[in-house]
Amino acid sequence: MEAEGVVKTSLQLQCDRKQITAHVGGDFLLTCSYDTSRYLYSKKYWCRGNSRETCEILVDSERRTQTKSTHRSHVKDARRRGLFVKVTHLQSDDSGVYWVGIDKIYADIMTSVKVVVTEGKNITFVSVPVSKPSLWPLSSLINRPTCWGQPVTVRCGCARGTGIRYTWYHEQTVLHHSSDLKLHCGAVKRDSSDYYCVAENAVSSLESGVLSVQVLMPADSGCIYVINIQGQPVYDCADRMSTTTTATTPSPTTTPSLTTCQATMKTHTDTRNYSFPINQTDQEQLFSRPWMGMPFWYTLLRCISFASLLMFLIIVLRCTKARHKRAKRKRPVRFRHLAQ
Repeated sequence: MEAEGVVKTSLQLQCDRKQITAHVGGDFLLTCSYDTSRYLYSKKYWCRGNSRETCEILVDSERRTQTKSTHRSHVKDARRRGLFVKVTHLQSDDSGVYWVGIDKIYADIMTSVKVVVTEGKNITFVSVPVSKPSLWPLSSLINRPTCWGQPVTVRCGCARGTGIRYTWYHEQTVLHHSSDLKLHCGAVKRDSSDYYCVAENAVSSLESGVLSVQVLMPADSGCIYVINIQGQPVYDCADRMSTTTTATTPSPTTTPSLTTCQATMKTHTDTRNYSFPINQTDQEQLFSRPWMGMPFWYTLLRCISFASLLMFLIIVLRCTKARHKRAKRKRPVRFRHLAQ
C-alpha cells in the first residue's frame, strides 16, 4: 500500500531535480510540475526537515509564512506553467533535506529535495539573465517536408544567458524539459495546436514566440501538416492535399467528369452547325421527346385532328344556319301567290 501511495504522489508532483549542489553566496531555481486539474488553486509551500511530518514551512505561494529564511526563499505558482522554488544568498548551514508540498486535506502532496551547499572557491558567480528565446527548425522548411509527413525538429535557444533550462509547453501543458521539440505524425493529432518554449535560469524567465501546427490530414504515418514559425518561410500543402484527394477518390466519381467533358465537346460541335435551323439530331429528339407519357408526334397528330374536327363542325353549323335563313325568306312569297 505504501508503494502505491508513493507512485501516486510522484505522478501528482514532480520536480526536475532530487539533489541540488550549490556554493555559498550562490542561488538555485527548482522547477516542478503538478496535477493542475486537481490542485491548480491549492497552496504550495517550501519546507525544511528530515521528515515530511515535522518539516518547517519556510515560505508558501500565498506569502503568509514568515521565518528568518523567508526573504531568501521564494515560491511562485505559475499555474499551468509549473511551480518554481528559488533560494538566493545560500549559506553553509542551508544544507539539508527540503520538501516541496501542496496543501491537501488529510495528507499533503510532497516530494523531497536534498540541498548541498559547499564552500567552493572564493569566486563570485554572476548569473546573466536570459534573452527572449528564438525558435528555428533543424532542417529547412523550403522543401515543405511536413507536407509529405516527414518529421521536423524545432530548437529553442537564447542568444544570452547562463545556466539556461528550456521547457516546452503545449497550450499551457508541460511537454518535457529540453531545448528540442520533435514533431511527427504520431505526435500531431489535432486540427491545430500551439506550442511555445520557456527559457529560465536563476534570475529570469522568458517565453518564446508561438509555434503553430495545423494538421490537414491526420494519420499515424504519411500525414500532412503545416508548421508556422515567426521568421521562417510561410508555406501550405494545398497542392499536396489536392493530389492526395484525387489519388484516393473512387473510380465511379471520375465518370461525371468524363461525361462533362464529352458534353462540353458535343456542345462545341453543335455550335459549329449554327447555319441549320434544326439539324437531323434535333428533329429526331423533337419528335421522339415524350410528352405526358406519349410521343410528341402522336400528341401533335391528335391536336391537328381535333382542330380539323372543330373547324368542320363550325362550317357545318354555319351552313345549316344559312339554309334556315333562306327557307324563311321563301315561305311568305308562296303564301301571297296562293292568296291571289
